[in-house]
Amino acid sequence: FLLAGGSEAPMPAARALCHRRIEAPRAGDCAEARVRAMSVEEEGSDCDSTQEDQQHADGDQDERGQALVANGVYSAEEVNDTVFEELQLHPAAARDAQNLWAEYLRLAEHPEAAADSLYSAIYAAAPGLQALFKTSRPILAARLLRGIGGIIGHLNDPRSLKTSTEALGFQHLSYEVTVPRVALIRDAILDVISTELGIDQLNSALLGMKVALNYVGGAFIYVRVRYAARLNILSSSWAEANKQSEKLIGSGKVEEGGGKGGSGGAGLGHAQDPAHNAKAITNLVVVGGDSAGKARHDDKNVAIPRTFGEMFRFNSCVMGFAEQAWMQEVLQSFTAIVENISSSYRLQEECDVLSLKMATCKGGVNFSEYKAVMLASLRSLVKDWGSLHEVSWSWLWENVERLLKSMMGKLAKQEVALNAFLNSLDEAAKMTIRNEVYAKFFAMAPAGQDFFKQSTTRLHFLADKWMVMTLDMYREPSRMVEDLSALGLRHVGYGIPTELFGPFVTAAVHAIRMVTQDEFSEESFRWSLSLISRILVRSISEGSTVVMRAINANSGKNLRKAVACAPRGQRALWTLNVQVGTKSISPLMLAVESGSLDVAKAIIIDLLTIRADRDRYYYGVDLLFGRHPDIVRRLFLDGPVLVPTLFDGLIWRSRLTERGRRRVVYFVEHLLVDSDGEFAKTIDWIVQNGDPKIACHPVVSYIIDLVWTGVAARAFLYRKAWLLTTTCVFMLSQTILNSGLHDEVSDCVWIRAGILACRCFIYMVSWPSLAVVHVQRGRFDIRTKNFVHIFGLKVPAHFVEFNSIVSLSLCVILFVMLTLCPIVHCLGKPSADGTHLLFTERCEEGDLYLPTYAFFSMCGMLCYWALLADLSVFSNRVSAFALIFGHVLSEVGLFLLGLAFFVFACACSTVALKVDQAHFVSIPAAALTFVQTFLDMTSSEEYSEESKYPVLFVPVCFFVFITKVYMVSLLIAQLSGAYAATFNDMLGWARLKRGEVSVASMGSVTKKRWDNFLASLRLDEPCEFGEGDVGMPGAIQMTEPASLNITTFEMIRRFGGSTSPLAMWPEDDTTKADSEQDSLERVELLVKKVMKRLDAVGKTRQRSSVCDSSGMSSKTGSSCNTSDLSGHHSKHDG
Repeated sequence: FLLAGGSEAPMPAARALCHRRIEAPRAGDCAEARVRAMSVEEEGSDCDSTQEDQQHADGDQDERGQALVANGVYSAEEVNDTVFEELQLHPAAARDAQNLWAEYLRLAEHPEAAADSLYSAIYAAAPGLQALFKTSRPILAARLLRGIGGIIGHLNDPRSLKTSTEALGFQHLSYEVTVPRVALIRDAILDVISTELGIDQLNSALLGMKVALNYVGGAFIYVRVRYAARLNILSSSWAEANKQSEKLIGSGKVEEGGGKGGSGGAGLGHAQDPAHNAKAITNLVVVGGDSAGKARHDDKNVAIPRTFGEMFRFNSCVMGFAEQAWMQEVLQSFTAIVENISSSYRLQEECDVLSLKMATCKGGVNFSEYKAVMLASLRSLVKDWGSLHEVSWSWLWENVERLLKSMMGKLAKQEVALNAFLNSLDEAAKMTIRNEVYAKFFAMAPAGQDFFKQSTTRLHFLADKWMVMTLDMYREPSRMVEDLSALGLRHVGYGIPTELFGPFVTAAVHAIRMVTQDEFSEESFRWSLSLISRILVRSISEGSTVVMRAINANSGKNLRKAVACAPRGQRALWTLNVQVGTKSISPLMLAVESGSLDVAKAIIIDLLTIRADRDRYYYGVDLLFGRHPDIVRRLFLDGPVLVPTLFDGLIWRSRLTERGRRRVVYFVEHLLVDSDGEFAKTIDWIVQNGDPKIACHPVVSYIIDLVWTGVAARAFLYRKAWLLTTTCVFMLSQTILNSGLHDEVSDCVWIRAGILACRCFIYMVSWPSLAVVHVQRGRFDIRTKNFVHIFGLKVPAHFVEFNSIVSLSLCVILFVMLTLCPIVHCLGKPSADGTHLLFTERCEEGDLYLPTYAFFSMCGMLCYWALLADLSVFSNRVSAFALIFGHVLSEVGLFLLGLAFFVFACACSTVALKVDQAHFVSIPAAALTFVQTFLDMTSSEEYSEESKYPVLFVPVCFFVFITKVYMVSLLIAQLSGAYAATFNDMLGWARLKRGEVSVASMGSVTKKRWDNFLASLRLDEPCEFGEGDVGMPGAIQMTEPASLNITTFEMIRRFGGSTSPLAMWPEDDTTKADSEQDSLERVELLVKKVMKRLDAVGKTRQRSSVCDSSGMSSKTGSSCNTSDLSGHHSKHDG
């Protein structure tokens, strides 16, 4: 009765039951006469012969209990678990038991009080069964009351009583029901009723109720034993129908990547629409001679159903049920129902969720239609289908149908009532609920205060949230189940005890009851919140593994102990996947995101440790990157200290050397290739992180160099070939062919034609291509909202990069040069000497623009050479030098800023002297003079002129000392310090630069070339760990000098013994060290306790000796109190 009690009927029905004012028999009244009336000989006698009836009541109790039953199989004393027949209770006895139950309910203040009395009695009488009480007290007490009420209500209908009892027994399949436990619970229930009503245990009505409880308890045991065979048949046939390996139904095992364990999980896939189903029938069933023959012989055009889901959809279309939406909802949930048929608690949850989904479907529901399609599909898929299969699957569907029918028509009304109630709440009522729910909850469960650490406003927000969730559960059950599964998994990381959910539901219902008198609205709210609580509790219970508990404690040692218990074939999955329904959570990512880095490090080390037995190697790198393809990026964001640990686990080095070389294996497949066979983003993430020390890691430097030399270098060179070409053409037109034309006009027309051709190429080909590139990239950044804020302005990210800035500047410079080109302005105009030369740039108008044009030509040349600086990436040493030059440039900038300050300070000071000196008559002239002085551009004669003015000589000397002595020395010191700080990382910066260029160049690498590169790496071939020792694929093997990375231990942990994947790994050195550490910690703790006790004993003896000495000197003036001393000893001994 405890967990199910049939379907969850609304509380108003139970409350209505207590209004039945039926006078129950009392002790000393005509009840004993009714006992006599139960026998056939004395049937029809009335209450006048009370003396005779009283003498008959003093007989044997077993005989009186047996007289209540017509068939003689059941009695009031014994629990019969060998048969399960209809209970033929005497009609008068049935009526008396029903009247007794009604009187018990009537005397209670309300049904909740009666339910709580029964619950308290059973809970106190059966301490060993208290672990089974998982639901909150009010909900479980209400179920208990409904369960007993349902049994008593069917006593006068043996067939209905057997059906309901069988349903209850089915719901208790997962519990070990025994005869002593039945007797214990039975006596507790009867004691409560007899005590509340003040009747004797020999009361006939009480005896009738005792017979009924014995009947139900025996039926539970009988059903549990009998239905074990049915469960095995269901398990084997379901596995065969879905082409799965057989597994026991109700085992609770969650398969990776499943979705079969969740409420309404899509274990069979999404239901197809009717049009698709009709099309499938058209493809499968072709009517007509030639067409049918062609369809039978053409396998490509025939899609044969091979699983239950496919066969069900096909049969539903054939039988005309393709448009029944509710059948598709049942189909999606059917896997979870079948696999949890032995768990009444879980089956009730699945059926409740399914009822919500079916309530959202339009049209009528005929459960016999689904049964027909289900059986037809199973007959087609199960080879040895027989009568036992037919009975077992029919029995399963009958139980599911009963649970679904109990909720049909109620949920829509509950949704309407709950919606109206929530909409009627004003702000005052909502505030009352917010305050009362937490006050009641903290009063019922004080331990819950430790888990609510947020502010009061946050708690109020959560209260509003779960009130809305109760309504969303009716409206969007599928989405809510997904969200609640994810929420439950998050609560696993919070370490929330599931025992707190029951009191919270009770507190919420209590708070709702304070603001409404509508019992139906209250029941609607309670039912929805109870379902939410059950889903959360299940998610937390299924997700609370030993690994998750180790994460909560942030103990790497506990994590190692936890995974040591795992089968070697599933050890990696324990640390990578905890799945509840269709939602899963990664313990590794949970540890990283929650800051439990000690546990995260232990998980990564355990995953990337190579273990081996005689049959196979076990290495978790494939599972790790398969579960988290972006593991490198996630670690960079949330746990950068774990990145070296990850990369260290991707290297294997041999302990042995051969001819001064050591065998090394790099497992870099997942760092190079993603799941689609494309170039992985690992190098891009490393470059974005910008840590030069990570870039110097052997694995990172290897993959960067491998990609660069394999594919990126050629692509980069092809990309830079155009820049090299345009640079050469620009140099040819501006510096080589144009040299000497500024002073005299060349008479060679071919040189002028060459200059014109080169400039036409620059202005008409190079410049437009640059402009198009910048426009496209700028538009892309604007479209994707990729902006960078500079001085409060949004700038597309493309125009912030150094190369982009230089390239954009070059584009602008080339446009200005086009507008100022002297050749364009001299077309058709005579030269300076009056002659008409073709393509000349020396004319009156050309001479006007030539100086400005020459300046922009110089700037353009500098931009071209700046863009060519990327070619240094071909050599790491050259690239490192160029990067160091850029890193220390900031120190030079500071020096120039200080120099400018002193130049203008001294210039302003000297101009204020009002000396008759041409170099210091104005601030610009004085500043120019000081700059020339700093650069040693002044002559000695100028110094002799300044010496004529002693007042002017002082600031000049001050400027020379400060800038040329002090500041230059300071600049040298700064450059030396900056170089020393950057020198250790300069190779890392160079590798990061090469990686950045490689990532940018991979966009121009063709698919064919990339595939050829991967084929050349032979990543699909197993590598060798030694001569004849074939290892695992996905790695690249090479050798390195033996002295480069000295390895003195075997990096592969090899074990003997059993090679079964289900066996655990033997205890290794790490586990032994943890055990020894635990032993030492226990010894240390014991020593501390002993020392603390010895200190307490020493202080006590010292105080006792002081008291004795003081007592000898003065009997009356002793400061020690004998009672105090004895009290201290007593406390210490305790």
